[in-house]
Amino acid sequence: MKKSIKTMAIALLATSFAMSSCNSTAEKVSDAKEEVQEAQQDLNEAKQEYAEQYSQFKIETDAKISANEQMIADLKTYSNAKKKEAKIEYDNSIMEMEQKNNSMKAKIENYKEEGSENWNSFKEEFNHDMNEIGESLKTLTENNTK
Repeated sequence: MKKSIKTMAIALLATSFAMSSCNSTAEKVSDAKEEVQEAQQDLNEAKQEYAEQYSQFKIETDAKISANEQMIADLKTYSNAKKKEAKIEYDNSIMEMEQKNNSMKAKIENYKEEGSENWNSFKEEFNHDMNEIGESLKTLTENNTK
């Protein structure tokens, strides 16, 4: 009797396990559709977050570029007061900074979305280059006051 109860319990347990682990085809399709919808929602949220980050970064960089343009204009005005031999070298430095600033402006305008890793890499490189331009302009400005 104990043997038949154990056998019956094992059979019942195996049957219940088999029944519970087998989802119907309709349930599997429904689960798959839900996963696809969740993935699509996650993708849409990620795209929206990227768009917001890009927009904010663009606003910040446009402000830096405009500040650099103003500083370049001021340096050009100051350049007119320099002596001829110093003016040529000074004007060349200003022109180089202006070209770099314009290049950075074009770089941010032409950036295309390539994923978050590329975006982070782009931001780091862009900020580094912008800081170099800013430092070069400050150095030119400091040399003017000496």
